[in-house]
Amino acid sequence: MSDGVLRRTVMSAGSADRARAFCIALILVLAAAPAFAAEMTADAINSSEPSKKTLSNEKPTPAGVRLQVLLDRAHFSPGEIDGRFGENAKKALRAYAEARQLPGSDIPTEVWKALRADERPVTLTYAITERDVAGPFLNRLPSKMEDMKGIPKLGFTSPREALAEKFHMSEQLLEALNPGRRFDRAGDTIVVADTASTGEGAPAKADRVEIDKVRQTVKLFDKSNALIGFYPATVGSEDKPSPSGTLRITEVSKNPFYRYNPAYHFKGVRSRKPFTIKPGPNNPVGTVWINLSAEGYGIHGTPSPDKISKAESHGCVRLTNWDAERVAGSVSKGTPVAFVASAM
Repeated sequence: MSDGVLRRTVMSAGSADRARAFCIALILVLAAAPAFAAEMTADAINSSEPSKKTLSNEKPTPAGVRLQVLLDRAHFSPGEIDGRFGENAKKALRAYAEARQLPGSDIPTEVWKALRADERPVTLTYAITERDVAGPFLNRLPSKMEDMKGIPKLGFTSPREALAEKFHMSEQLLEALNPGRRFDRAGDTIVVADTASTGEGAPAKADRVEIDKVRQTVKLFDKSNALIGFYPATVGSEDKPSPSGTLRITEVSKNPFYRYNPAYHFKGVRSRKPFTIKPGPNNPVGTVWINLSAEGYGIHGTPSPDKISKAESHGCVRLTNWDAERVAGSVSKGTPVAFVASAM
């Protein structure tokens, strides 16, 4: 119910009944409001227990946030932390259970016990820094690649977007945790997801990478064949499928330039001449490019973390920027990358 409807509901009643009408109308407004907004607090998140009743694919919940943060810390990424128990979170949970040889089902007791062994709160109070708000920020991100080529840096569009990405969160969840905040003043404190792993130092080294074209996932394995990292991905499309077989990593580039080759014939790109797009988190390949031994193919970041596993790529393997950075830290030149197609 909108404010206008609320006003009309109250005013249509007689003066003697207006107080009662106002109360009834206010209850209706509150009932129609998003249920998660009132309960999405640090205390609610840190005390929540995931279950079929406290998790939802439709709306963010405190339990959904806690589960996603703990999976992210363990390097079993749910993608963008948004509080929803969607397909990416479910895939990460199944992979975590698989890696620890635990029964796989929706929040089995054994898996939750293993995850919550990390007893630290999953939120923290963060003081916004001068660097967070320094910019420069884009007025808007062009939707077409051709319109990006003249921009000096493909930076964030706002401090809010920058802070959300810094803590692996959706902008909507950041706002829900900090109602009424502007995110553009250094020194202000906000509540964010604490995604730092315990004792995080040098990342574990991957001996091989496995990319599943059907399940839309990236897995890292060490020399003992243990699963040490899992990431939801966007892997190719029907129009531009990803390669098959085993390739190798030939180069890892941080903050890459994006060079468009008209021979790619990407849908929606009309330029018949090659062009270059400057680096930045909103560059088409994000903050990392991991080059593969087949020309034009790589593993990379994205300016749209909310679309991972929910959209199509131009044949490459697309991850959130932070997941791409984690993969880049675990691989090296020569690491084999196998493309498989597992049955669902």
